[in-house]
Amino acid sequence: MKPIIRAENLSKQYRLGERRGAPETLGDVLSETFRSPTKALQRLRGGGPLIWALKDVNFEVMPGEVVGIIGHNGAGKSTLFKILARVTEPTGGRVQLYGRVSSLLEVGTGFHPELTGRENVFLNGSILGMRRSETMRKFDEIVAFAEIERFIDTPVKRYSSGMYMRLAFAVAAHLEPEILLVDEVLAVGDAAFQKKCLGKLGDAASEGRTVLFISHNMAAIQSMCKRVLWLNGGEIVEEAEASKVVSDYMQGGASFSRERVWNDVDSAPGNNKVRLHRACVRPVTGSATDAINIQTPLMLEVEYWNLKPAARLSISLHLYNEEGILVFATVPVRERTWQGKPFPAGLFRSVCYIPGGLLNNGVHRALLFVVKDQEKVILSLEDAVTFDVQDSVERRGDWLSSWPGAVRPDLDWETEYLGDAIASAGIDLPIRTSNSQ
Repeated sequence: MKPIIRAENLSKQYRLGERRGAPETLGDVLSETFRSPTKALQRLRGGGPLIWALKDVNFEVMPGEVVGIIGHNGAGKSTLFKILARVTEPTGGRVQLYGRVSSLLEVGTGFHPELTGRENVFLNGSILGMRRSETMRKFDEIVAFAEIERFIDTPVKRYSSGMYMRLAFAVAAHLEPEILLVDEVLAVGDAAFQKKCLGKLGDAASEGRTVLFISHNMAAIQSMCKRVLWLNGGEIVEEAEASKVVSDYMQGGASFSRERVWNDVDSAPGNNKVRLHRACVRPVTGSATDAINIQTPLMLEVEYWNLKPAARLSISLHLYNEEGILVFATVPVRERTWQGKPFPAGLFRSVCYIPGGLLNNGVHRALLFVVKDQEKVILSLEDAVTFDVQDSVERRGDWLSSWPGAVRPDLDWETEYLGDAIASAGIDLPIRTSNSQ
């Protein structure tokens, strides 16, 4: 059988400091220039250093395969997808695709903001090479899946990020391309919609379509994909069955980083809205170098610069165990000082407290989101912190095997004697004799 995707020595080079998008306002240009004049001058001269986002990547995908792509931030995953989707050209090598490609690289990719949802559905259909009759046949199903019937004739520039995402996914998944590329866009949806999207991807695979799937959710990767590519530093580290690659990635893919600090606001992770200064996990009464076991109360700290006055920001943390299972997701709903209020420009610190007697032992990794207006993700950072939770001899008791479960809560139990219920119920107990076995 002939591969539907073939990448040969695929490479992509970027120049650091090159502007990827135009500044929003004249004030943005001036503030950036005054804040870092040397870097601004370097960009004008094109003198930034060169980096390889992808370097000599080779792989094949057969028709009907569902292949997962995993790796840390900056590994080259999104660059690979942009090349496959013909959004950007490779610096070297080539890629061959045999079939129509539909891509969901980020929320609303390919949508025209001035057009209505209805018009964008037909526009995307024509871009994919579909006849109008084909799009019409799928139209009601797309709108029902996206759950935006009331707003289908509203310009999409007025959609919330959630509405934008639902329609974008529905269009990409329902217009029957031979190849479907799905980047990590499900992270901004609610749990019900994520489940529905994963179900739709499963349906596409069962219908024989080829799916390439980028996700930080290792449980989803393992449930959907038989084969996984692990990218690191623009190169394929491992390519094998999903369970093996995910296990290797979670256990040995990165050293533990209990504390990460970015002192230079210009180069820190982020954008012109928010940038990170520090992420740290430590015992409540200790430092980032102290031991952590399953009984240790923890605090997870995030420090960040808000660069846009009056922005309403909040932090969301998703904690994963070494099997890639989401242990919990948390937002500061009970934080009363700043939650829902406009932030002035400046440095902020948010702290999440994790009680002792909750986490199971093993490696844990935190996925960090900065959210604006309680719905729009404006920054995400995979493996913001990584840490190992050690077992406790006192808690383990006589149990020698690994303790099952994503969590290991220290719950209160009671046992009481309710009386001689056996005798009162008239139950005869067997009498053990010396010959009894």
